[in-house]
Amino acid sequence: MTKPRVVLVNQYCYPDVASTGHLIHTLAHELARDHGFEVEVITTQPSYGDKDTWVDLPSVVREDGVTFRRVWVPRVSKNILAGRAIKDLTFLIQLQLRALFGRQRGTVYLYTTAPPYGAFVGAVCRLLRRQTYCTLLYDSYPHLGVWVGTFRKGGLIERVWHWVNRRMYKGASRCIVLCKAAARLLESNYPIDPAKIRPIPNWADGDKLFPIPKKDTNFAKAHGLAETFTLLYSGNMGLYYEFDTVLKAAEILKDEPFRLVLVGGGGKKAWCEEQVRQRGLTNTIVLPYQPFETLNDSLNACDASLVTIAKGIEGISFPSKLYTSLAVGKAIVAISEPNSELRDIVTDSSCGVWAELGDAEGLAELLRGMMRDPARTESMGAAARELFEQRYTRQVCAAQYAAVLREAGEQAGVFQPAGATP
Repeated sequence: MTKPRVVLVNQYCYPDVASTGHLIHTLAHELARDHGFEVEVITTQPSYGDKDTWVDLPSVVREDGVTFRRVWVPRVSKNILAGRAIKDLTFLIQLQLRALFGRQRGTVYLYTTAPPYGAFVGAVCRLLRRQTYCTLLYDSYPHLGVWVGTFRKGGLIERVWHWVNRRMYKGASRCIVLCKAAARLLESNYPIDPAKIRPIPNWADGDKLFPIPKKDTNFAKAHGLAETFTLLYSGNMGLYYEFDTVLKAAEILKDEPFRLVLVGGGGKKAWCEEQVRQRGLTNTIVLPYQPFETLNDSLNACDASLVTIAKGIEGISFPSKLYTSLAVGKAIVAISEPNSELRDIVTDSSCGVWAELGDAEGLAELLRGMMRDPARTESMGAAARELFEQRYTRQVCAAQYAAVLREAGEQAGVFQPAGATP
């Protein structure tokens, strides 16, 4: 029997530093190895992070049953709006040509929101080539652009973008979202049958990321963290994560045995560095992304892991950092709005503590409690790993993707029903 074929479309893919690129890379291998799919990934050369993370790779690579096709795009900073638009457009033009003239028989396409309007290619191909496709909502545009202030609410750009989205989602066989808030966002903005929307969370690789004692990590030894309570943030310091609350808490705790470590890059990294200087936070350090091969070591170099999301952003985006933090079995310190799904996950599972955005005094007191009771903090970390193994491993989540993709393909008649004879 011919294998069902899926094409995953995401602008970034491992070894790029974008978290979505790692997720797509892992998903591709899981679908090929454990779920019987023929898998192709259409992506670009690494260019998401700083220049020192850019590498040149072959345009076509086949590994372990997965074909990776990397198209050329200009390498410009994602933080430069015009350059990012040119990069997106270059990718979309090539993607449209590949999708129009590529194989449709026995194939389901999965378009992510990197770039945000990528699934419009699927909508066009559905009309011209009867393409079957699903969408995967990582970040919701134009909502995110309006929230950031890139363009005006009610303006022409927003209205055109919503028009594009309506076509994208109307033609999709299934719409995958990361959380319930994102499902509500789609339902309230677009004419989508709720039965088509499927929440599937992101994940981390529990084989590569696992708990080890902080004192045994090279990162903790190198930065003098082994003997002091350490709160670590590791990942994208983007505009839709909030750091003011934790920096104010660090200022409150500056004369106590507390360290704050911010690791990564992104639009708020320079602001965080400047705040550390202005506030004289000798208990806080800001560091660049750590090498992939030492990521488990650096993620474990703490007593608690910070996960934060800015006001008004949940549903528009969701912090993938939660899953890597759960994987290494560290207590979670979550900062969000009160009605946040992030808060529910952390408090319902007793894997950490939650503070409201802006409540630096409350956060400082929670951190004092964790410092006073290390046994309780360790038990939160154990609960974090247990929750991870139940709900957020690559195997658990990939199985959900496989089920949704098969369902979409079988309903459209492009996949043979499981168990049927050819």
